[in-house]
Amino acid sequence: MSIALTSAPAPTSTRQDKLRVMVVDDSVVIRGMISRWIGAEPDMEVVASLRTGLDAVNQLERINPDVAVLDIEMPELDGISALPKLLAKKRDLIIIMASTLTRRNAEISFKALSLGASDYIPKPESTREASAAETFRHDLIQKIRHLGAKIRRNVHAPAHVTPPLAPVHERPREASVRAPTVAPAAQSQLARRPFSMLAPRVLLIGSSTGGPQALMSLVTEIGPVIDRFPVLITQHMPPTFTTILAEHLARSSRRPAHEAVDGEIVKAGRIYLAPGGRHMRVVRHGAEAAIALDDGPPVNFCKPAVDPLFTSAIDVWQGGIMSVILTGMGSDGMRGGKDIVAAGGSVIAQDEATSVVWGMPGAAANAGICAAILPLNQIAPKLVRLFSGDRS
Repeated sequence: MSIALTSAPAPTSTRQDKLRVMVVDDSVVIRGMISRWIGAEPDMEVVASLRTGLDAVNQLERINPDVAVLDIEMPELDGISALPKLLAKKRDLIIIMASTLTRRNAEISFKALSLGASDYIPKPESTREASAAETFRHDLIQKIRHLGAKIRRNVHAPAHVTPPLAPVHERPREASVRAPTVAPAAQSQLARRPFSMLAPRVLLIGSSTGGPQALMSLVTEIGPVIDRFPVLITQHMPPTFTTILAEHLARSSRRPAHEAVDGEIVKAGRIYLAPGGRHMRVVRHGAEAAIALDDGPPVNFCKPAVDPLFTSAIDVWQGGIMSVILTGMGSDGMRGGKDIVAAGGSVIAQDEATSVVWGMPGAAANAGICAAILPLNQIAPKLVRLFSGDRS
């Protein structure tokens, strides 16, 4: 989850209408607070404030929202039960699950992604804490804005729906994202640079909004890379959620995956995930690489952030770095990607059509640092070829 306390200007809708938001939460305090926040934004409005999932399902067609903020724990019909019923009535409804930071709710949030939820957001334990409430407010507004804007842009375009997070028991091929047949014209004109002629020795991945779905799809297909090289991932996520994500990555990849531990030696055959709330860097440890976690301030308003991982890896692997920037809001990873390229490494970005939000990969692509800008389901095959010696 991206944490940012400065707001980008609200985009102007070409249709001159506001994003229609439905707030569903059994707490009258939370409903009122979220409604006030949304009402203060020029490009969105609350069209319903409801207490239960059953109310949301029964009134969906009449309300016709673009986005639903859906609490997990509610009477009559909870959020996870209401989710598929809402999507059955409106397939393109953007649903953002809201929950407190417990392991149970983190598990439910991941299940919600597998059922078609677009994203999740952790609610602060107490909204009386000003900084926690402000972070929650900003993140929620940005998620509504960016996820909702993509739906609006696609009103008159061919539908492209990002598939839900694949259940962990599915076979790898079933988790792949279907690539679009035609790349956007503007994207095809973006500058590419040649892949490094240096052999990659590590794979670094950065992701944010939409990242869990993308990561799960990717790791199922890069087994040959994981077996021979270390894979380090920074996904914008809070504590507890990263614990669950690591478990899902292990099941999907059928390789060891865990939250990184400070001081541990980095080894091939393993996936290391930055733990929520701490930056993950790598440092030299004799002839080997070791994990270095720190509790420093947010970078790019995120913690963990991608840039610290990318930049620190240069001291360890120099130009032998292959980095991938997946879907996510903001521009985290772009500056670190520039450093990697300057050191002789390479950057691959996910394309716009398969990204839930083309913020992070778009920033890297527009900076001209990418050797490839690919649909999600083409990234894994490309990585396998590159790590096998193909530099084309």
